[in-house]
Amino acid sequence: MKKSFPKLKSKAILSPMAGVTDVAFRVLCRKYGAGLTYTEFVSSAGLARKNKKSIEMLKTDKTEKPTAVQIFGNNTDELIKSAKFLEKKFDIIDINCGCPAWKVIKIGAGSELLKSPQKIYEIVKKLSSVVKVPVSVKIRKGIDEKNINAVEVAKIAEKAGASAITIHGRTQKQGFSGKADWEIIQEVKKAVKIPVIGNGDVFTPEDFKKCLEESGVDYIMIARGAIGNPYLFRQIKDYLKKGKYEKSPNKKQLFLEYLKLAEKHKISFSQIKRQAVYFTKGMRNGAELRRKINTCKNAGELKNAFWR
Repeated sequence: MKKSFPKLKSKAILSPMAGVTDVAFRVLCRKYGAGLTYTEFVSSAGLARKNKKSIEMLKTDKTEKPTAVQIFGNNTDELIKSAKFLEKKFDIIDINCGCPAWKVIKIGAGSELLKSPQKIYEIVKKLSSVVKVPVSVKIRKGIDEKNINAVEVAKIAEKAGASAITIHGRTQKQGFSGKADWEIIQEVKKAVKIPVIGNGDVFTPEDFKKCLEESGVDYIMIARGAIGNPYLFRQIKDYLKKGKYEKSPNKKQLFLEYLKLAEKHKISFSQIKRQAVYFTKGMRNGAELRRKINTCKNAGELKNAFWR
């Protein structure tokens, strides 16, 4: 029996992003109103082999309910093994059939799976039949403009037992260039009965409302718009409810909130520094602050750099 995708308290979802969605950042996004947050995507091969680094990426916080994990891979047995391991800890397991990164597509995973809709059917069918939690799928528009098959793949995934579909409105070939096509997202929404999550080019509350109303999707997943900007989720919630929102609070203050959570969750200092750079985006004297960040050797020095 197909498991239903949970009803979320907010229409805005934080996208899984490598090097961005660590547990501390996810907690901050939840605090400011994200309805769901995903781990960074994890290799099913790494999980199947109980790789230490892969296991570390699964750390969650008690505020993350429901919990969601995204996995990628091409080997069905490894995907099943990792999914059975993950269902004890997570409420939703998402299969990545959308990543355009070379290191992922060269192993036949991510968006490369769009070339084999039957393979997606087999993966979803097997996973949804062996785990007790909902299995969702993230896809793209297609491989390139001549090979657009998002609607076909969405229908296949639904038939196989997927509980929800996320669609990014770009092709594999586009990567993150050009514009996201929200018309194809609307087509996918009309083609299936399961919840559809739209994704692509949402950077402001205005973008969010426009895409939500025009496409009719159930939820919208935010990726680059949320990097260094967790307060966006609060602004979206306010804008949908009241038609207005407050300007983002001091970015320095937001980063210090992140830093406190990162120390609590024992996030590596190299990752903390990476996030620090993201938080400087749009900040006055940001370039100078980034130079200071690069020379910092510990959290104390980082705090000083932000408050000098």
